[in-house]
Amino acid sequence: MSRSQETVRIEAPEGRLVLGRYRLLRRLGAGGFGVVWLGRDEHLQREVAVKVLARDEEVESGRASREARAAARLNHPGIVALYELAEDDHDAYIVSELVPGRTMAELLSERALADRDVARIGVALCEALAHAHARGVIHRDVKPGNVMVVDEPAAGAGFAKLADFGVAHMASGDPLTRTGDVVGTLAYMAPEQAEGARATPACDVYSLALSLYEGWTGDNPVRAGGPLATARRLGRPLAPLGHHRPDLPVVLCEAIDDALDPDPEIRPEPGELAAELAQVEPQLSDAGGLVEEETRERVGLTEATRRLVPFPPPREAERAEHWPAQPYAQPPYVDDPRARYGHPPGEPRRNRTARLAARVGAGLLAGVLVLAALSAVGPTPPFSPVAAAGVVAVGVALLPRVGWLTSALLLLGWLVSPEADREGTALLLAFMLAPVPLLLPRAGVLWSVPVLAPLLGAASLAPAFVALAALAPTAPRRAGLAAAGFLWLAGGEALIGDPLLYGSPDGTGSLALWQSSITGAASDAVWPLISSPALAPALVWAGFAAVLPLLVRGRSTGLDLAAATLWAVGLIGAHAALGDLMASSGGLTDARGALVGTLLGAAAAVATATALARRPAPGGGAVGLP
Repeated sequence: MSRSQETVRIEAPEGRLVLGRYRLLRRLGAGGFGVVWLGRDEHLQREVAVKVLARDEEVESGRASREARAAARLNHPGIVALYELAEDDHDAYIVSELVPGRTMAELLSERALADRDVARIGVALCEALAHAHARGVIHRDVKPGNVMVVDEPAAGAGFAKLADFGVAHMASGDPLTRTGDVVGTLAYMAPEQAEGARATPACDVYSLALSLYEGWTGDNPVRAGGPLATARRLGRPLAPLGHHRPDLPVVLCEAIDDALDPDPEIRPEPGELAAELAQVEPQLSDAGGLVEEETRERVGLTEATRRLVPFPPPREAERAEHWPAQPYAQPPYVDDPRARYGHPPGEPRRNRTARLAARVGAGLLAGVLVLAALSAVGPTPPFSPVAAAGVVAVGVALLPRVGWLTSALLLLGWLVSPEADREGTALLLAFMLAPVPLLLPRAGVLWSVPVLAPLLGAASLAPAFVALAALAPTAPRRAGLAAAGFLWLAGGEALIGDPLLYGSPDGTGSLALWQSSITGAASDAVWPLISSPALAPALVWAGFAAVLPLLVRGRSTGLDLAAATLWAVGLIGAHAALGDLMASSGGLTDARGALVGTLLGAAAAVATATALARRPAPGGGAVGLP
């Protein structure tokens, strides 16, 4: 049968009865390998959506059954429910929940979404994706056209629903397409997905973030005039959200920027992104959005975003039973977003406390670094070093990346000023500081952490920093943090003239000889580091930091101890093997603290993994749970 004949059949006249119970009432649209009809279930007397797929080779290959099998795993208020998969002599049918409402794409085209509406959509879809990913299902085609904003979010159906798992990929089974096939919508596709790599949850996070980016800016920066032009833009770094919308909260912009990183390892998990969106949602504007009756009437959503009365805090006896063990026991959309994460209104969320602690810690470390630099590597400044350190600490805590970069530039500017006359010292510090943002992109709260490496080295515990770096959330950040820590350790040895691990290589002069000379610092401090194997251990540190959380997982104390012991033996052996290499360039044969520092780090890793395993998940463990 020709394709034109099949098209005529699946677009049969209205009123056709299929599978003996579903009456096709009106054609709603086409896409995802089929035509979608508004139908009525004659048995249960309810309206449904019926996707009709012609029984060509696509269906015979099992695409329809795989689509249904993927969607049938899912039961979540943020996902359109699947009711039935069946076929007759002519076609295959996927019958699903009919969601009254408008798509996000339609609402964007009509300029009906306020900033806060977009955040609400993001939270709902993050929760839906977390649920799907936990069951091995990856959507692979998240886009505004597949997002339904419902008519009545107060009716327990959620604020938005993710539709069309027609190209969904089951992570635990076979892909829906052959290896190398690309499935999805090009303008919303993650770079690695467009290259034909196996889909992962990070692909969905990228597509969702790009949809939200479009919601806040009104533009998809990947979409171009045609498919080829769009394909050329895939994988390019996108302009930060804050460049288009500087009025949005910095936390929100950083979260979306991370989710749009070309490196999937940098992207947050859906639950992490949901927490960030929920945090800033109350700060966003409702102007011109679905909270306004005029807007709802204009787009045909007569009940959308009806404001709800927050739930009263449960009694203490009830809290342990219902919060957060039943995150969907109440309607999932309430005015206080904390309630959606298993916390009664007014109760602070753990993840907010953790973020605040991280920022405060980053600020304190930056302040300590500036105080040490002003007090130890330059003349007494005409201003108070303590006051300057305090200003830096506050600035970095409020704006980690901007504050850190500004503080670094001001410190270097002071050192090269005529009053300080420490151009050589400034060059070495710039050599230590400059790689940090490159090794840890967008991770501003981590940029001051490398200062702990020389501090541990002063206590003969430098290798313990490798285990500290392993606390970073992703492998690239763990590796980058460990490498940056070793770089600061090596630079610190040149500054103080004493060994902190292996010591400085041959050719390194004392600080007094080059601190006021850029050329002297280049030849007597920087060049010996880059022309010898002095920085080679940074690669070893990066590798061991990246793999430690993969070995020590907090699932079994016995297994963790065994894995940590194996890791420690490997790191101690690596330091011993590097000893001969370092000695050949003038360093020590035996690394200071290799044994004690490594064992201390391994023990700390086991203790940390055990503590994290016993702690409830962020938000009480409700994020992404069914």
